[in-house]
Amino acid sequence: MYRIGIDLGGTKTAAAMIDDNNVIINKLSAPTQPEEGNDKVPETIASLSLRLCEDAKIKPSDVSVMGIASPGAINSETGYIERAHNLMMEHYPLVDKVRELTGIGNIKIENDANAAALGEAVAGAAKGAACSVMITLGTGVGGGFVIDGKVFSGFNFIGGEFGHMVIEYNGRPCNCGRRGCWEAYSSATALIKRTREVMEQNPDSKLHEVCAEQGKVNGKAAFIAARRGDKAAEALVDEYVSYLCCGIVNVINMLQPEVLCLGGGISNEGDGLMIPLQKKIDEEIFVRGIGRSTEIRIAKLANDAGLIGAANL
Repeated sequence: MYRIGIDLGGTKTAAAMIDDNNVIINKLSAPTQPEEGNDKVPETIASLSLRLCEDAKIKPSDVSVMGIASPGAINSETGYIERAHNLMMEHYPLVDKVRELTGIGNIKIENDANAAALGEAVAGAAKGAACSVMITLGTGVGGGFVIDGKVFSGFNFIGGEFGHMVIEYNGRPCNCGRRGCWEAYSSATALIKRTREVMEQNPDSKLHEVCAEQGKVNGKAAFIAARRGDKAAEALVDEYVSYLCCGIVNVINMLQPEVLCLGGGISNEGDGLMIPLQKKIDEEIFVRGIGRSTEIRIAKLANDAGLIGAANL
């Protein structure tokens, strides 16, 4: 049986044909172009899906399920995108539109962070765990919670927004309108902003030479400069890890997942991130010293997590 996974983004739409072993057989992509109107999005999805079927020499009716991972607030029961700012959509019947254009009957849709969490649960770092959480450290802090192979998203389909729990009352402003959200401290965007601030305060810091080598200020700079022994960078990394730990411990204390996966570019920092992070988590979690605790793992599927998760909705 063949399944299609769609990872819908504001700039690019990726599509993959996936077999029953969660192996990607073929993958295609195209610009999303939401600025050309809402109907351009399902047209792009349909075009990619039909090309995948053609390449696999199967009929669209042979596809057992198509899953769509989409940003925004998603109603997985009706198939509507209720609101997605970077797709310029509001209360849009995406599933119905794609079904009309492709002839594929069984189409599911879910928030992209939730789909990525499901992908890691069924085929990635959390495979085999009955209960898992995925946290993605990117432009924001995305999250998803999977129980027994199913995404938990609450009665209004927007559960798992871990990035918008407050970890510092009346703290830094967040894009959601609140202050002190975890996202404002632990996203890659937040780390880049703090790196710029530390560079301004420390003109002799090695952060300057590292960012010159990188060609920009990015989420890697603080870790690279810290490995070179720069004190300002070391303090910045410690600050970042402390805030990251705070949010992770909150999630663990509330949900007690077997596995918590970390994804996004910052998760690639390896021991420079994971060793101090694990030490702080071990010191702060509510349940200590009983021999069982949540395993913190680096996500394995990278950009394929949403595709594989979508195909398993």
